[in-house]
Amino acid sequence: MALKVAAPMKATEVFLSEALLSEARDLGVDITQAAETGLVKAVSDKRAELWLKENEEAIASSNAYVEQHGLPLDEFRMF
Repeated sequence: MALKVAAPMKATEVFLSEALLSEARDLGVDITQAAETGLVKAVSDKRAELWLKENEEAIASSNAYVEQHGLPLDEFRMF
């Protein structure tokens, strides 16, 4: 996860299960922090998914090359 830098906060409205919200409060969970952490992960996962999709052809091409020719510089591997 990237280093967090203080950034301006913006109020927003979200809808959460009453039971989940109540339990989180009872347990002392910082709801804002938990929501931000979850959103950071969701954004990161989506970026990774989009990157894989955008680079699918290049990845397939690289994998095909390795399957056909082996790893470049493989002869110099010490393990």
